[in-house]
Amino acid sequence: MPTLFETIKIVDGEAQNIEYHQDRFNRSRFDLFGSTAKIDLASLIDAPNNELFRCKIVYAENIISVDYFPYIQKKFKKFIILNTDIDYKYKYSDRGNFDKLSKEYNEFDDIIIAKNGLLCDTTIANIAFYDGSKWLTPKTPLLYGTTRARLLDNRLLIEKDIKSNEISKYKRFAIMNAMIGFYEVKDFTIKGI
Repeated sequence: MPTLFETIKIVDGEAQNIEYHQDRFNRSRFDLFGSTAKIDLASLIDAPNNELFRCKIVYAENIISVDYFPYIQKKFKKFIILNTDIDYKYKYSDRGNFDKLSKEYNEFDDIIIAKNGLLCDTTIANIAFYDGSKWLTPKTPLLYGTTRARLLDNRLLIEKDIKSNEISKYKRFAIMNAMIGFYEVKDFTIKGI
């Protein structure tokens, strides 16, 4: 039986954007386990009241664990694009495919996954490129992230197919996930394969 997880940003004891995590949690449990039983994620969170924490909720049909970790953001500058057939529609706990790639390409800060010449995500975040007037995010990400969903709902992002061989026309690049929010990467390099 596969296990999944949600990573929720905790600021001064408060869970951030919990409704988007709740939505993905409910959808994943229904899709994979047929579960319609309601579990309120907010009621499970009893986070420390100071600093920035990462709350990790591991689950299958039911909750397996809830843990808290102090969070320090990693620096991102160097990326590489790899074409793969990785399927990560759900936020599975088993990230062995990503771990293997990260070890193989450890001179890079993260890997941008492409499928059939179209960019998807990095191994830990959704992505966006700025075209001079708007921020664009891939139509078909590996994972439908919670920050991506919130920014799309607020019309701060537009979905578009982004070809790996056309990224040189974009001058600005950002990554996004629950912990880093929307983070524009400064002075980045992206190597294609």
